[in-house]
Amino acid sequence: MNEARLHQGTIRYREAGTGEPVVLVHGLLTDGQLWREVAPRLARDFRVITPDWPLGSHQLPLQPGADLSPPGLARIIADFISELELEEVTLVGNDTGGALCQLVAAHHPERVGRLVLTPCDAYENFLPPALRPLQMLAHVPGALYLIAQSLRVPAARRLPFAYGWVTKRADDALTGSWIAPALGSRAIRQEAASILKGISSRYTLAAAERFAEFTKPVLIAWAPEDRFFKLRYGERLADAFPNASLELIEDSYTFVPVDQPERTATLIAEFARQPARAR
Repeated sequence: MNEARLHQGTIRYREAGTGEPVVLVHGLLTDGQLWREVAPRLARDFRVITPDWPLGSHQLPLQPGADLSPPGLARIIADFISELELEEVTLVGNDTGGALCQLVAAHHPERVGRLVLTPCDAYENFLPPALRPLQMLAHVPGALYLIAQSLRVPAARRLPFAYGWVTKRADDALTGSWIAPALGSRAIRQEAASILKGISSRYTLAAAERFAEFTKPVLIAWAPEDRFFKLRYGERLADAFPNASLELIEDSYTFVPVDQPERTATLIAEFARQPARAR
């Protein structure tokens, strides 16, 4: 693992391949292993950078007082890209990470050359209604620890309120690794609680007001079967960006990198190879 030291804290990341940079952004309560079957496919042609973002399944807590609001997390992504001196990045987001990528495109677009949004929070759907009880529980001291303890059992992690409705194919070892940091570290649980408490659709709605200013190429790669992020949100995003296209990823829920890695990697690679039509 490599490390990038930002003023907010240390971000660990994996890197493979050479060429134009692709930066992958996972969502809440996952880590870079979400992309474990996509990154090697992309690394045949690109420099692929897969961080473990501080979204509740990371190993290293951030500095005390780090801004964990959605704008603060988007700033961490932008600062990470700047720290690595990357240019013309293809920025790829999934789930919560897709919402953060929207904020990066709206407020920190300088080093972004292309944007890929797979099923993710957007507009008023941040968080989806079915997940808002988890946000409420984040205000209750000790609640996240009890939730993490309940998810030690693999069968519990397959339930709809856990990972059952975001992926069809994630294995128990992978989902187990995602809850391990919260089980082992009070600081990680506190950061996860802060993130949950700070999530609000006002941020995604405000970012959407600036989509028309982002004229660089955008790919919306959506799963029609997604239970949390319906296809209408993908269609809405494709209509909002001036230079966007919409592709479908069948037989998948939210975690398209897990459920359909070949299709996901192919779409990203084909998109990233195209000449940028707008600068």
